[in-house]
Amino acid sequence: MLLTFPSTGELVLRRPTRALTQAERLSAEIQELIASMFETMHTAPGVGLAAPQIGMPLQLAVIEDRASYMEKLSAAHLAGRRRAPVAPHVIINPTLMIAGSEEAEFFEGCLSLPGYTAVVRRGLKVQVDCLNERAEPVTIQAEGWYARILQHEIDHLRGTLYIDRMHTRSFMTRETYERLWKDVPVADVLKAIGDV
Repeated sequence: MLLTFPSTGELVLRRPTRALTQAERLSAEIQELIASMFETMHTAPGVGLAAPQIGMPLQLAVIEDRASYMEKLSAAHLAGRRRAPVAPHVIINPTLMIAGSEEAEFFEGCLSLPGYTAVVRRGLKVQVDCLNERAEPVTIQAEGWYARILQHEIDHLRGTLYIDRMHTRSFMTRETYERLWKDVPVADVLKAIGDV
């Protein structure tokens, strides 16, 4: 079942979420919600979807970065972002730790702010401790684009949107990004718009 997205400004996108209880984690309702979240994310399309984005204040997100999303991207683009396919998985009640001090700046978009993008600085490597869809504890070590996806989705669980972290002068429509900036190094974009 496809789910709807609350509009930016609705409180569910701006408040911290609550942890799923032990009883909820394996419940039929949560398992159905997970399936609907994957379907909604794929239809959008997106690479991650957190429960607040569909109006549920729960510490739950689904993630998948499909190889088909990368087919039209250059090898240099993929290498620069350290982007590779990520298998579908679920994170429940996650905790995030930035690993090391390396950071990277790239354009990000969000299903909660359709049609827009901006440059966001994120940690290059992370560790996430969480439960999977079977309520089993897992530790995820991620870097590059996958680390960015995890940080973005876990931000949603804390009531934070990428616009709270963006270089404000880099905020633009997706159409403008595609037309003018998609092949320009981020450092050059920031210099050109006067945000360095």
